[in-house]
Amino acid sequence: MIRTAVIPAAGLGTRFLPATKAVPKEMIPIIDKPTVQYIVEEAVQAGVRHIVFITGRNKSAIANHFDYQPELERHLREKGKEEELASVRCMVEGVAYSFIRQNEPRGLGHAVLCARHVIGEDEPFAVMLGDDVMVSSEPVLGQMIYQYEQIGAPLIALEEVAPDAVNRYGIVDGVRMGQQLFKLSELVEKPSIGESPSNLAIMGRYILDPRIFELIEQTGSGAGGEIQLTDALRQYPEIYGFKYSGKRYDAGNKLEFLKAVVEFALARDEFRDPFRAYLKSLDL
Repeated sequence: MIRTAVIPAAGLGTRFLPATKAVPKEMIPIIDKPTVQYIVEEAVQAGVRHIVFITGRNKSAIANHFDYQPELERHLREKGKEEELASVRCMVEGVAYSFIRQNEPRGLGHAVLCARHVIGEDEPFAVMLGDDVMVSSEPVLGQMIYQYEQIGAPLIALEEVAPDAVNRYGIVDGVRMGQQLFKLSELVEKPSIGESPSNLAIMGRYILDPRIFELIEQTGSGAGGEIQLTDALRQYPEIYGFKYSGKRYDAGNKLEFLKAVVEFALARDEFRDPFRAYLKSLDL
């Protein structure tokens, strides 16, 4: 049912300056893959076949990365580098990409609204934030698509966060409908510590339907003077939250990014033993 995913990628990436002055933050690699490629791979593994990027100025590297490069492919083929060839072709075979320019940074809600003419008015779609890299035995988006097929209503990913961190997230409250499913009654964007309705935070995966576009249009500026997606989601007559199974890395946070690099390296056979030996050798 979910064939399209929207990936907002228009942010300036100021938390990673000066690296992001010329390189999109989504293209900063975790070992040998740009961060955004992990997001796309999760979407494709979940059955998505159309990726819609919402981009801004100086983001052409993203489009180039997910395009064919005949010269590179010919070079790899001639050198017999079949593994490397497969790694660059897997991003483009069977997947369509669209790129839409968000001309000014007006918030996540506005970024999603920019995709309206591509999404249309008939099908549900996913929204995936590029800062949230999810690791799980079953793709997090795949878990959510299965759950969406059971309830047929908008669904957002949830994770418990520390009580002193609620002011950094959209926070929800609601009624537990199952081990992982909640029917939501309240959504608050970045509440003050001590005034938060819970510690269940909205994470960067959503399954929405085209009604969201009208709701965004009806939503004024919220936190930070931007059009917040959370404010529009609050207007849905029925919306659910899903506490997914898996581990999340906030690739927009320097410390979390470093943790991701280390743990991804330890998960790969080629690096595991020598890298673990190196870490043990450090005088920590």
